[in-house]
Amino acid sequence: MESFDRGTKSKRREPGRKTSILVVLLFVLFSGAVFALAPEARESNAPATGLPDSKDSTTVAQIEARLPSSGIAPAIVVVSRDKGPLDAQDDAAVSELAQQLTRFAKGDAKLEPVYSDDRSVALVAVPLSSSTGEEKIDAIRSAVDKALPGGLSAEVTGGPAFAADLKDVFAGADVRLLAATAFVVALLLLVTYRSPWLWLVPLVVVAVGDRVAALVVATASQVFNYDIDGSTAGITSVLVFGAGTNYALLLIARYREELRRHDDRYAAMRAAWRQAAPAILASSGTVTLALLTLSFASTPGNRALGWSAAIGIVVAVLFGLVALPAAMVLFGRKLFWPFVPRVGQDDPARTGLWSKVGRTVVGRPKTFAAGSVAFLVVLGLLGVGLNIGLTQNERFRETPESVLGQETLAKAFPAGFAEPTVVLTRPGDVATVLREIEDVDGVSTAKPQSDSYEWAEINVVLDGDRGSDRAASTIERLRDKLGDTALVGGPDAEDLDAAAAASHDRTLIIPLVLAIVMVILLVLLRSIVAAVVLALTVVATYLTAMGAGWFVFEHFFDFPAMDLPVPLFAFIFLVALGVDYNIFLTTRAREEAATQPIAGAMTSALAVTGGVITSAGIVLAAVFAVLGVLPLVTLTQIGVIVGIGVLLDTLVVRSVLVPALATLIGEKFWWPGHPGRRAARRATSRLEARQEGTTAP
Repeated sequence: MESFDRGTKSKRREPGRKTSILVVLLFVLFSGAVFALAPEARESNAPATGLPDSKDSTTVAQIEARLPSSGIAPAIVVVSRDKGPLDAQDDAAVSELAQQLTRFAKGDAKLEPVYSDDRSVALVAVPLSSSTGEEKIDAIRSAVDKALPGGLSAEVTGGPAFAADLKDVFAGADVRLLAATAFVVALLLLVTYRSPWLWLVPLVVVAVGDRVAALVVATASQVFNYDIDGSTAGITSVLVFGAGTNYALLLIARYREELRRHDDRYAAMRAAWRQAAPAILASSGTVTLALLTLSFASTPGNRALGWSAAIGIVVAVLFGLVALPAAMVLFGRKLFWPFVPRVGQDDPARTGLWSKVGRTVVGRPKTFAAGSVAFLVVLGLLGVGLNIGLTQNERFRETPESVLGQETLAKAFPAGFAEPTVVLTRPGDVATVLREIEDVDGVSTAKPQSDSYEWAEINVVLDGDRGSDRAASTIERLRDKLGDTALVGGPDAEDLDAAAAASHDRTLIIPLVLAIVMVILLVLLRSIVAAVVLALTVVATYLTAMGAGWFVFEHFFDFPAMDLPVPLFAFIFLVALGVDYNIFLTTRAREEAATQPIAGAMTSALAVTGGVITSAGIVLAAVFAVLGVLPLVTLTQIGVIVGIGVLLDTLVVRSVLVPALATLIGEKFWWPGHPGRRAARRATSRLEARQEGTTAP
């Protein structure tokens, strides 16, 4: 009889084993095909790619590309002495340097040094091809180092040098990011599961999913003709790792719970999948739709990030809900060794730490609600005085040579000398426009440059530093003065247009994201009150994280401001990802509310989800913190703010504030569709159906 039972169980498990093997093989083949066939991503770090096409500065950049001088982009060699002005001997060395650099110049131009009025700085402009000039920067720097005598120092700056430095700072960054992220996730999974091999399964699945997502994004950039840069790729990778690990933690926790109820591991996984999938799909759907709202952004860079990251989340949930369950059941319950779940075991979570936390919070809801709100408000107030807007020179964590060269130039020449404002007008209007420009306060000099039959170019040097309020005000005065007779572009105009575009995107997209979150919460929880409460808590988390993040940036990193895209990206990531934990908690509480009041439901939900959500939050916060290995201030700021926000969501909002508020509100928290009434109606219907069946002839 015993052998018959074993045989029956073996036959019952055989289809499940075959299906799992088939699913794993299909994912291996699919991943291999993507690795083999996916093209290179379209990449661009061009200065104007982050600006809307409708802005004047973008139009100026596009027109400049068609002017006779469009193929030229100068590299500027800045020479200075450590102390004092340049002397006659230095002049001879600089002239000799100019002659040596002629071999790098495009065309037959003769290179002549230009000296500042106080003779503290000399510069040599080397005209290079705008398409290939950055490839010569290393050779130019090497030639400069060899040519200059001791006592003189030099920096190579200008457009090609900036492009080369930006390329260098991202060189190998994707490998560093992937390695750091994988290490952090592996370490936290090992601590979470306390098993020597269980952590390998989710890590391998998520890591493969991350690489597949990167290649799918590359394919999409080619098919749909949009550009991505290093920061977009980095954020997408972090999202895939963070979200994918969160989904894995939730599914595995539910699987372990079901293994205590089912002897058949395939039945346990099916039950776990049915229970976890709705929350995971709601969570991933929220994040994906929130990211897709960036399609309405005015800046191409924001749109590219939205599309790329949304693709990444879809791939992450596909691997998490299909590949991971198949891989997990292949190894059986011994995968959890040394803490193997057995049928009939009590769930330790029901009497563990989070059960005690839940009972304590719902026992004194007013105290904990007031205390957590006060804590969030205090942290949020740290953001008073927050500044938004970094210049190009301020966006690097480690200052590259091109930025140092700009700073040296700014000390010796008029503030806008190295990066002049560009005014385009009709050739017949040049004289009139020049007179109007010279009358504008904040303009140092204005000189005509190249022209065509349609457009004439005027370079305008401002007396305000790049990115300063004075420079921005001067651009606005120029545009007001010139009206429709000219277009004003160049670096300071691009900064001004970028700030306006960022403000437009925040105003448009933040309400859209909130609307999406509200709709998904309403559909999932079928409760208006619960949806409003949860939406308000994640907004409060965002505001608090912004305040705490600004305090960290100002006092520990010494950042002068937040970069323009940071508030919007942080909002999308925090609201969309932060609501995940509330979804995981409240969907479980809704299950429990079918048989117990709100306080008990919240306590039980917190008991069984507290450990996994805390682990997931710590993993996500740590993964976003890994963005700090990349060299841009923008990514560091996003990583810090999202990391702080996720920890607040995990440890304060989800653990204390939401259970306390739900207990204070009472059963109306589920209004208008209380799960207890629905459960009672279903039970009554089943009883009536059985009674009708019994009395039927």
